[in-house]
Formats: sequence, C-alpha cells, structure tokens
Amino acid sequence: MPDDCIFCQIVAGEIPSHTVYEDDHVFAFLDANPLAPGHTLVIPKEHHERLNDLPDDTADALYAALHDLVPAAEAAVDAPASNVGFNNGEASGQEVPHVHGHVIPRFADDGGSPIHAVGGSAPDLDDDELADIAEDIAAAR
Repeated sequence: MPDDCIFCQIVAGEIPSHTVYEDDHVFAFLDANPLAPGHTLVIPKEHHERLNDLPDDTADALYAALHDLVPAAEAAVDAPASNVGFNNGEASGQEVPHVHGHVIPRFADDGGSPIHAVGGSAPDLDDDELADIAEDIAAAR
C-alpha cells in the first residue's frame, strides 16, 4: 500500500468514509465530492492503479460488487438510472491512482450527460479503420 494513497488509507480505516459495502476483496463508499446523491466509489482493497493491473479474481469480485451496488444505490436515492464507469489512467482523468468504479445515480433533467460525452469529439473512422482497430484489439488480448 502506498503511504500517500487516499483510498488505501480509507480501506485501512485511517480516513473515515461512509462505507456501503465491504468483503474480502472490495470496499465501497460514498464519494466525498459527489456528482449526485448516492454517488458511490467501488474499489479493490489491494492497491492497483489501473484496471489492466487487476488480478482476475479481484476483477471478478469488483464486477460482482458493482452488479449488486448499482441497483442498491439507485434504490437508496430513488433514481431511475445511473452512469457506471472507470477512469483508467491519468490521461482519462483518473485523479486517484487506485482503481475505482463510479456509480452515479441519475435523474430526469439533472443536467448530466451520457457516457459518450466524456470522450470529446468523435473521430471520423471508416469501416476499414474500424476493422483494423477491431483486429488489433482482438490480437492484443
């Protein structure tokens, strides 16, 4: 655990949080700077900076917790929907270098945007370029 990781300090109990879930691998708590009521952060207890760094069992546990917490967060604040996402690396906007999923409950007319809004301008890719990218992604697995 890096000494300066705020999320590791929260897991260790050194910094208080409004905890909503905990098991052997995962810890979830309300975001201290929420974008909406019920904004929940879901993190692995072990320090990993990016999703790419997670061991398979930790990734499985993280997704299982998200699967349970999304409807719970929505129900708790009577939200009809939510955005669920990860910033994966500094260039994506990840501010805390510890994997964390956001569950952001959404409401009609809340002024928020769909997940596509985080990507900026859409690239103009033709079918051949899409095919090449798909092939490259499949080969990199």
